[in-house]
Amino acid sequence: MGTKRHLQLYGLCSLLTMASFGAGSVSAQENDRFEFYGQVNPGYYIFDDGVSNTNYLANNDRSNTRIGFWSRDLLNTKGLNFNFETALGVPSSSNVSQVSEPQWEWNRTKIRKFDLTYETSWGKFYVGQGSMSTDGTAEADFSGTGLVATSAISDDAGSFLFRDTGGALTTRTISDVFQNLDGSRRGRLRFDTASLSGFTFSGSVGREILKAGNDNSYYDAAVFYEGNNSDITIEAKLGSAWVDTSAGSIQQTIGSLAILHNATGLNGALSGGLQNSGGQYIYAKVGVIKNWLGVGATAVSFDYYKSDGIALDLIAESVGFGFVQNFADRNFEAYFGLRYYDLSDKTGVVSYLDANHYALGARYKF
Repeated sequence: MGTKRHLQLYGLCSLLTMASFGAGSVSAQENDRFEFYGQVNPGYYIFDDGVSNTNYLANNDRSNTRIGFWSRDLLNTKGLNFNFETALGVPSSSNVSQVSEPQWEWNRTKIRKFDLTYETSWGKFYVGQGSMSTDGTAEADFSGTGLVATSAISDDAGSFLFRDTGGALTTRTISDVFQNLDGSRRGRLRFDTASLSGFTFSGSVGREILKAGNDNSYYDAAVFYEGNNSDITIEAKLGSAWVDTSAGSIQQTIGSLAILHNATGLNGALSGGLQNSGGQYIYAKVGVIKNWLGVGATAVSFDYYKSDGIALDLIAESVGFGFVQNFADRNFEAYFGLRYYDLSDKTGVVSYLDANHYALGARYKF
């Protein structure tokens, strides 16, 4: 990527940062019914495909650069709220590869939320673009390293191609084989019950309204649990999703569990999922959170992922390390991550080279 694009990325991030400080002074004058927010999250990345390295600057797709606002208690009706949120079209880490450079582009698919909600004592309704019920069911996590390490392996470098052992690029990408089957955002109707002894039940039905040419219908249901005592905090999620296409129905089930030991900061997470076509995966993570430096929490984690049959006869494995340093008083986090990828073909037709990925970046919230 050329120097000009490097400067463009740094220039945009600097502009957004300066704007955020201005927004902070304005927000002090606003009432509680309106809230403006956003974040800037640039990173520097290196992908080693076993033959060559690709170095690039991009937006961290695990938590992309975005802006948004809440408008609460619309029409003087308590609990009736509207949320708009959009990414800014900054080049994303998951769209770069050996054969494509970061692209600056904003279009309507960058809109994350255009969401009207109504909350009562017995539940919450959602209408508009936003999360389906299973969005997040694969990602229960207390590690604090979500900026560089989650079960969504492909957010790091999803478009990069594996090479075969002869050194040639294949057609297999990271995102083809490293999937966590998590739910997505759609135009949908959704309802969540109020918490019942820590349990929340959710269901939604949706369509793709931001991309042309997708006439599929989406349905899902999920249950969430949150609990804690003086020793541990627990979060569990389980969901199932169906997609009706012109070729038939696709079904998948996803779940995750996270546990935090409150006194020591030790934590663990486990997630997995399977498709009706037979593909499946498992993901495990261990970590620790401590305020070692006195400026905010330091989070460290190690994780492991394995999928089998997510893409044909391929087995994919990955080991990752994540480090995130919080600066609590400044809404700022610095992070570093590295990840190893292994891909094998059960038929033995193709052998693939191992790959590695490195990430260094920072997120500022306003």
